[in-house]
Amino acid sequence: MATETNKVVELSTEAKAYNGVDRNAWIFGWNPQQELWNGRLAMIGFISYVLWDLAGYSLLRDVLHLVR
Repeated sequence: MATETNKVVELSTEAKAYNGVDRNAWIFGWNPQQELWNGRLAMIGFISYVLWDLAGYSLLRDVLHLVR
């Protein structure tokens, strides 16, 4: 009785979106790929600001100090 536990599974190198295009492709216009890139760039910007703020260069704290 032979078991097939060591099957080779071929996986695609592209992650397809529901429109059949690679999800990581940079396509101009309003499409699902741009929504992913927008989210990624927003996360990078948010983390960059948090690190900038923790380093002591807080723009928000300075502006709120002026308002107060």
